[in-house]
Amino acid sequence: MTIDDRDAFLQIIQEIARLYSIHIVCFDADKMAGQDHVESAIQHALRSFLSAKPISNSFEMEALLFAAGSRQCNAATLFGIHTGKNTMFVCICPVKEKVWGDLAHHMHFVPEKKDVLTPEKVKRLMTLFDITQNELELVGLYRLKDLILERIALLEVIR
Repeated sequence: MTIDDRDAFLQIIQEIARLYSIHIVCFDADKMAGQDHVESAIQHALRSFLSAKPISNSFEMEALLFAAGSRQCNAATLFGIHTGKNTMFVCICPVKEKVWGDLAHHMHFVPEKKDVLTPEKVKRLMTLFDITQNELELVGLYRLKDLILERIALLEVIR
């Protein structure tokens, strides 16, 4: 989807979330290493909030912080929506099927496609997660996602 006004779009999403008493988290798919990355961020955010020791004051920001593997909100916001064209993973917590209908008025949903790691995306992920070429060569490209998931897990350990 294309977002002209980020704040207005976030307000719409927040209103829908309040209506259903849920959380809606939109992850920038171009910065995510696939569905496992998304699921890991959500699970760590849930665990953090259930422990009553979250890093942030909102579940949505907590999920973005874990997605980024960072304690810094400015790093986390890079993993959310932005002005312009967006390709997103949209998560509803807890799942309520009726929400998708309301969201469909503001987004165009497509069936999930297998995430392809293009050379550009590999380079972007390596930069975002401070993964060196030596690290990647050591474990192999097919383990890039594992390196990212490791960084997410480390965020919980170092807080």
